[in-house]
Amino acid sequence: MSKAVGGAVVRNLVKRRLRHLVRDRLDRLPAGSLVVVRALPGAGEAGHDQLARDLDAALERLLGGAPRSNPPGGDPRSPGHPGGSAQ
Repeated sequence: MSKAVGGAVVRNLVKRRLRHLVRDRLDRLPAGSLVVVRALPGAGEAGHDQLARDLDAALERLLGGAPRSNPPGGDPRSPGHPGGSAQ
């Protein structure tokens, strides 16, 4: 996890929250799936509910749900992107 998320205490808090949130959603993934969850810089300031919403949105995109709102060819990691807290 990047130091851009926050200091060590904040990074560990985000890591624990994301681990817990992913554990509750594992049954939505196909058997044998490998998923990488990356915390974006805003994750350190996001609350538990916001992390859950962002993770749910990312899983919906991953599993073929709602399409991304980014324009084609747009990079969500670009400096001008308002960003979420989890990807």
